Amino acid sequence: MNFYKEDFQFQSLLKELLDQPFFEYADKELTVFGEKCATAVDDRARFTDREGQPRLNKYDAYGEDISEVWVNEGYRRTVEETYNTGIVGYVHKEIPALGEKGNYIYSYAQGYLLSQTEPGFYCPVTLSMATAYLLNQYASKDIKERFLPHVLSTGEVTHYEGATFLTERQGGSDVGANETKAVEEGNHFKLYGEKYFASNAGMCGVAMVLARKEGAPSGTKGLTLFAVPWRNQDGTLNGIRIRRLKDKLGVRAVPSAEVEFDGADAFVVGDPAKGFYYMMEALNLSRVCNAVASLGIMRRAYYEAKEYALKRDAFGSKLANYPMVKDTLTRLAVKLEIETRTVFTYIPLFERVMNNQASQKEAILNRLYIALLKKETAEQAIHYAHEAIEMHGGNGYIEDFVTPRLLRDAQVLTVWEGAANILGLEVLRLIEKYKAEELFLEEMSQRLRGVAHLPSEWTYLVENKLIQLQNLSKSLRTASADHKTFHSKKAAELMVKIFESIVALEQAASGDRRAIMVMEVFLEETWKSSYLFNEEMRTVEYFSEIVLNSKSEKPLSVR
Repeated sequence: MNFYKEDFQFQSLLKELLDQPFFEYADKELTVFGEKCATAVDDRARFTDREGQPRLNKYDAYGEDISEVWVNEGYRRTVEETYNTGIVGYVHKEIPALGEKGNYIYSYAQGYLLSQTEPGFYCPVTLSMATAYLLNQYASKDIKERFLPHVLSTGEVTHYEGATFLTERQGGSDVGANETKAVEEGNHFKLYGEKYFASNAGMCGVAMVLARKEGAPSGTKGLTLFAVPWRNQDGTLNGIRIRRLKDKLGVRAVPSAEVEFDGADAFVVGDPAKGFYYMMEALNLSRVCNAVASLGIMRRAYYEAKEYALKRDAFGSKLANYPMVKDTLTRLAVKLEIETRTVFTYIPLFERVMNNQASQKEAILNRLYIALLKKETAEQAIHYAHEAIEMHGGNGYIEDFVTPRLLRDAQVLTVWEGAANILGLEVLRLIEKYKAEELFLEEMSQRLRGVAHLPSEWTYLVENKLIQLQNLSKSLRTASADHKTFHSKKAAELMVKIFESIVALEQAASGDRRAIMVMEVFLEETWKSSYLFNEEMRTVEYFSEIVLNSKSEKPLSVR
């Protein structure tokens, strides 16, 4: 097995997005990583989930609070091997074999493969990416020199994983209610307070923490960002205690804890008045990681469903021979392909924003796309895991198979980095403050004009939905506050369907036979699925070419 080499569409997509020398390097490295993820890492992930979950060793033999987190040796090997690939480091430093810096496309490609086997560990990777970004972008020279080489390490120095600690009991998503205090002491601060959901606790070398300096205003404007080492230079805990580890439904590989600060040394990062702003930038990075993790789970669930259907006999035939099964697999294949393409073709825009090379319009669209894609992919990950279980029948519910873990791990992705309600409100804020819907309509209309040579039956579907969105936006402008919040998620859902439909049309515009089939199925399932009787059964007719990647000389019928 090799998660990369078996994913022909993903290979083709990366070849489009990366220049030739970078693709040749990435293709070779992802082949190695894809094989490792499908075999050794997968075996370790199964053990970690079932028998080797993190444990808190609270006290030593003398009754001293040591707050150590134990993880199994297989998990430690996965940690070391993954970071040494440069999944975090090469976003910010040169790849020796290429002589140039890496990029987010390559990092997220690695994350996509990793999440097919160990989405729990991709959480610490995400936190480390956010930590690296914040230190690289905003830390002073001294703080950067102290921490950044370790966070970016690919084996040359001791590696530090990162963490971002926001959530407090009284706050949750309301970060402005945070109460952790920062007391100045010489050239640094001491932190006092707690963080209620601190992932990667005990494993991180440095955490990025929001706290309120004495005399700072209430709300988010009074929060400052601090770099907090987990241990002092002599190896002792840095005024940090772990109260307990969370007993989570899924993603059991990552230790999530309740953490107490009791005089922890902390160092200001950036402008003390912009801590919340900085952390929201990191949050957007994490939301893209969340979308990539969701795609990884979707891909693994689809793969498991397909392989089972091709091998399992029922009523004298393989499952995959039945029209209803062909329909399910084709729909899963198409949605996965278009959603993956939508996320990865968007990442160059994200990269420009993160590198401060984007226009104001691009920055607004970036925030909008992140909210739309994070919400959609997370919800689809749950759906795909459910479909994989259903394809397996009773076997799908048994922990000997990977499918139960996929469902448990997928569920958290709707919660991490903002649940659907929070993302709906983010879309509403962008509409009200920046008229994001107008920018979106302008962008999508322009891209739709670029595929005008396609059959009008399909382009008209999307054009009509753009008109619907325009009308909904007009209504939102004059609506009451309750109506605005009520409709915010509906607006987001309409937007993401339009966005992905445009991507499907653009892929089909090349004239590639299979891409046209994918487009037809995607648009039909997205906009025409209310029919009572489906005469054409495209999902069954196109099964061999879409799901099995078979070639056919049979001409496509005119639709």
